[in-house]
Amino acid sequence: MKIWVDADACPVAVKEILFKAAERTETELTLVANQPLQTPPSRYITTLQVQQGFDVADNEIVKRLSAGDLVITGDIPLAAETIEKGGHALSPRGEMHTTENIRARLNMRDFLDTMRASGVETGGPAAYSQRDRQSFANHLDRFLTKHR
Repeated sequence: MKIWVDADACPVAVKEILFKAAERTETELTLVANQPLQTPPSRYITTLQVQQGFDVADNEIVKRLSAGDLVITGDIPLAAETIEKGGHALSPRGEMHTTENIRARLNMRDFLDTMRASGVETGGPAAYSQRDRQSFANHLDRFLTKHR
């Protein structure tokens, strides 16, 4: 199993948790982004820089992931594609996307996109909190324990 990170919008706190987890569990971790990234020296941590463009990093992750891999992303369509390929998707806020909940999340995302397109202010996500960080760390730890 490998861990893939949609790294362009991934909070620094999540990356730090992932770096420690990759070392502790000896799990391959690849951060995919359209800009250069700094990572600690590790034989388990790599980066993959892709070209600028809409969904370029997402498409590269989907192309490379295998069934059973874990993708860290806040992007609901990427999470859906990951699940379709037999992977697992975890948001930086600690929400595990599953076959049971991904359709509802896609529908809500599409609904909010429609609202925004018609001029309705829907607001953005709440600031990343200590509770989000703890939830992510806990879900990641449980996942790695179960799937290693």
